[in-house]
Amino acid sequence: MFVSPSDDRLYYCGRIDFSQQERPVFYYAGSFVRMNFKGSGVTAVIRNHRFYNIMELGVICDGVQSKVRFEQKEEDITLTLAQGLEEDKAHSLIFFKRQDATHYYEFLGFEIAGSAQLLPPPERPSRRIEVFGDSVSAGAVCEAYGYEGKCDPEDHNGVFDNSWGSYASITARNLGAELHNNSQGGIALFDGSGYYHYPDFIGVESTYDKLCYFPEGGLSQWDFSLFVPHLVIFAFGQNDCHNEGKADFDIHDPAYRSKWKSRYKEVLLDLRSHYGDPMFILMTTVLCHDPEWDKAIDEIRNELVNDGLVPDGKIFHHMFTRNGSATPGHPRIAEQREMSEELTAFISSLGDSVWN
Repeated sequence: MFVSPSDDRLYYCGRIDFSQQERPVFYYAGSFVRMNFKGSGVTAVIRNHRFYNIMELGVICDGVQSKVRFEQKEEDITLTLAQGLEEDKAHSLIFFKRQDATHYYEFLGFEIAGSAQLLPPPERPSRRIEVFGDSVSAGAVCEAYGYEGKCDPEDHNGVFDNSWGSYASITARNLGAELHNNSQGGIALFDGSGYYHYPDFIGVESTYDKLCYFPEGGLSQWDFSLFVPHLVIFAFGQNDCHNEGKADFDIHDPAYRSKWKSRYKEVLLDLRSHYGDPMFILMTTVLCHDPEWDKAIDEIRNELVNDGLVPDGKIFHHMFTRNGSATPGHPRIAEQREMSEELTAFISSLGDSVWN
């Protein structure tokens, strides 16, 4: 049984390009399509566009997570996602993007084997969270087990990346919320800084309002009305000191600090103009970094409130117990869970007003 991408019994999540309904395009780590069905197995047809790294996509079938690896690009290929299932039993399958902009792909549909039946989708959660962040938020290298508190293994080529294991994804699941995770490894606030998109570095100031956010895929604008979050998590300040080939950006320098804070606030206020009155949580993570960035973020929060631009009680600066000091490498699953537990508890402590 073939299931078209436009079938309304499929459940999509993330900033996904539906300009061609029969070939939706997946750009962001953690974006997914979900299907409830009866049958003995499932395959998916995609066309992948690879830039670098080993290619892997994520699968969760009946709550059990796996991944599928492939090499082909620029051609339609069929991937086996699940097999050997009980035909008459109801199953759930989530097909998701593990990695960030190492690639993007077109989804051309599912094929259900056996006595196939497509079932209604699950109810969409009433709670909505949006995350803007870097590689930590995207779940980069989180599956490098045995490297907790250590630098990353060399030449891992993306095989330890898993957006599903990021604190952002875990927190959303803990809270029963739908998540748009718009995070990208290496990205900083400003264009020309950070590590993303060498040598023409692209910052979140140019990506936060995009559907396709990299030139190779054809830049396109995001329609903010398609997803209005209750809560926006903004997690930057870890890659921002890097400026390839030039002096590092110095948050201790008053002129640069003022410039960085000003642009940070401009992006937040533009998001607020689209969303009405969302809750903002500003933060960095447990990845080692100069604590001066956290002090600057605290100043941003206080200035926005004191200037009457964001109401008090609608914007918070969250600090983890081991903020900026837990690991010199990317947080692993254990450290991602540590962050998610603290963040879940913090958001829960704010009460139901978060979701109003």
